[in-house]
Amino acid sequence: MKVKSIVIGGVMLLCAGAAVFGLNKLHSDSGGGDPDDQPTEENVTPVINVQTSAVQRVTLHQYVTAFGTIEPAPATADQPSAGGPLAAPSAGVVARVAVVAGQHVNKGDVLVELNSSSATFDYAKAEVERQRKLFADQNTSAKNLADAEAQLASLQLIAPVSGTVTRVMARAGQAVDASTVLVEVVDLDRLAVSASIPAANASQLKTNQEVQVLTDPPVTTSLYFISPSIEAADGTVLSHALVPADSGLRPGQFVPLRIVTAVHTNILAVPEESVVTDEDNKSFIVLVKGNEAAQKPVTTGVRENGLVEIEAPDLKPGDTVVTTGAYGFPEKAKISVGNAGETSEAESPTNSAPEK
Repeated sequence: MKVKSIVIGGVMLLCAGAAVFGLNKLHSDSGGGDPDDQPTEENVTPVINVQTSAVQRVTLHQYVTAFGTIEPAPATADQPSAGGPLAAPSAGVVARVAVVAGQHVNKGDVLVELNSSSATFDYAKAEVERQRKLFADQNTSAKNLADAEAQLASLQLIAPVSGTVTRVMARAGQAVDASTVLVEVVDLDRLAVSASIPAANASQLKTNQEVQVLTDPPVTTSLYFISPSIEAADGTVLSHALVPADSGLRPGQFVPLRIVTAVHTNILAVPEESVVTDEDNKSFIVLVKGNEAAQKPVTTGVRENGLVEIEAPDLKPGDTVVTTGAYGFPEKAKISVGNAGETSEAESPTNSAPEK
């Protein structure tokens, strides 16, 4: 009986030892071991998931953007104005409207006939013809002929240019004065875009700079007039650019435009989201080398189509930069590149293709 008790006691001791060993093993595996054997926050290198692009060598443009209105071309040293609204030559009553909208007219054609309190158009016209015959027979003076022609001129609205009648506001029997607009005639082959540019940007403008009218399709022309004065009402400077005859633009059309004020060729550029500007207004990019990335200070320039010009020592085309994830990037960290929905370890700069 005594031997049996000893055997049972030994078995129980063995079981207790095994239980203690198992608990110690479980505690060790779950991180409950010696604190000196556990990884600390200082010796764990974070891996940041980013997307990348490449430094490109490109040509970028600098623009002044505005909105403009298509108008008849203003007078130049070589040509008169391309037309516009025409007012009555004097006070009177409209006797006849000789044109309709859309009609082509030649310079000198009669558009509207008037009657006045002193004479009708028909009487004035007949008197001019009579005076011319008398003058040819030397039976009247040049003054009488000039007076008759002046009276007729005051009773007829004449087309100043050859072009198209774009609007007719006159109607027979209408009482008018010398400020009443009756007809609009425009040479549709001679149009211009007129734009008011904020004075702060006007210093960048020069004649012959390229102007891009952003219609569909776009129209390209050049700047030919910049006003030397500033409009006091809105602080803008008026500019004009002639548009090609086959542009398809129409008088009165409101259009967006941009003027190319500078062209930067053969420069380095990266996507705009690659450049981070800190609270001190200093800019940097995150440059990828192997499976690590670090900040690199840059100087920025022209921006166009999602790209920004950058300058920095030792920077070259094809260098890989972080796009998504650049903001808030630590000074230096390991990265995992996840372009186009795929995540892979970046082992060299060539692993990241430029974004299209």
